[in-house]
Amino acid sequence: MKRILVPTDFSEHAEDALKIAAQIAKKINCEIFLLHMLELPSQMSDAISGGSGIPEVMLFIKKANETFQKIKERPYLNGISVTETVHFERASNGILAFSKKNKIDLIVMGSHGSSGIEELLIGSNTEKVVRLSDIPVLVIKKDIGKFEGKNFVFASDFSNEIKKPFKKMIEFTKIFDANLFLVMICTPNSFKTTLTGEKLMHAFIADFDIQNYSLHIFNDANVENGILNFSNSINADLIGLCTHGRTGLAHFFNRSISEDLVNHAIKPVITFKI
Repeated sequence: MKRILVPTDFSEHAEDALKIAAQIAKKINCEIFLLHMLELPSQMSDAISGGSGIPEVMLFIKKANETFQKIKERPYLNGISVTETVHFERASNGILAFSKKNKIDLIVMGSHGSSGIEELLIGSNTEKVVRLSDIPVLVIKKDIGKFEGKNFVFASDFSNEIKKPFKKMIEFTKIFDANLFLVMICTPNSFKTTLTGEKLMHAFIADFDIQNYSLHIFNDANVENGILNFSNSINADLIGLCTHGRTGLAHFFNRSISEDLVNHAIKPVITFKI
C-alpha cells in the first residue's frame, strides 16, 4: 500500500478520517492525497471547462487552498507526504475517478456521527463510494484517538466469491499485526447448525496461509445486530465486510435498520468489493 485518499469537506468528520489515515500512513510509510470536491452550478462549470475564471469560483478555490494549508500544518501529519487537490465534480463520482487515475490503494472517509451505518445505506456520498469503489474503503464514525486495529472482525458467509476480497483483507490486517476474528452470523432466516457452519469456515480458510485468527459462529435476531453484538463482545477495533457492487451493503444489512443499531454502530468499518 502506497497511496491513501482522504476526501474532505473540511468538516470535523473528515478530519477524524484524516487522523486515522495519518496513523496508517506512518505505519507503512505511504502518501496521503487530500481531495476536496466542489459541486458548482452548471453555468459555473461551463465557465471552468471553457477556461474562464469567475469571481465566485476563484473565491471557492482560494478558500479551499487556504484551508488545505492550515490542515497540512496539523502536528499529526508531520513527516507524511500530503498532496492536496480541488476538483469540480459531483463528490462520489469525483472521488471514484480520482482514486482510479491516481492508483489509490485505500480510501478513508468520515461518516456523520449518529447516523452511523444508516448514513452508508441511504444514498450518501459515502455509501456511493463504498458501493462502487474497486479498492477498500475505511469509514470512520468518530474521533477514536489512537487506532490500534488489533482486534479485527471479519463477518461473512464464507462463500467462494469472498475469496478474492478476503486476500485484500488479509493484507490490511498485516499493517496492524491484527488478531483476526472470522465470524458467521446465524439468524432465524439464515440458520445453519454449528457443525455445518464450522465445516464451511474450515473449508474456506484452508485455502489461505494466515496466522492469529479464530473462527466463530454467532446467533442473533438479524445479521446487523449479530455483527455489532459480536464486535462489542470481543472489543473489536475494526469491522470488515464485503460489498456486492451496486447492491451495496445489502448483502449483510437490511436497509430498514433500527435506531438502536444506528446509535451503536460507532466502530470503524472497512469494506472490500467482491
